[in-house]
Amino acid sequence: MDLKETFAALPWWVKWVAIPLIALFVFGGLIFAVVGFVVKLLFKLLLFVALAGALVYVVRKFTSSGSSSGG
Repeated sequence: MDLKETFAALPWWVKWVAIPLIALFVFGGLIFAVVGFVVKLLFKLLLFVALAGALVYVVRKFTSSGSSSGG
């Protein structure tokens, strides 16, 4: 019997409950680290876009209401 046949012969709870739980136990730290890194990266990217947009808004508001000279 090869691996595919062995896996097919297992009960449903082994395939859909026990094996995923073992995978979470073994790789859980790695999975949560990667997910945490992606979430932090997206948050920092969103924060950067918001701050840069606010800066551009403030600069345009002050330069348009200020003197007409400038580039």
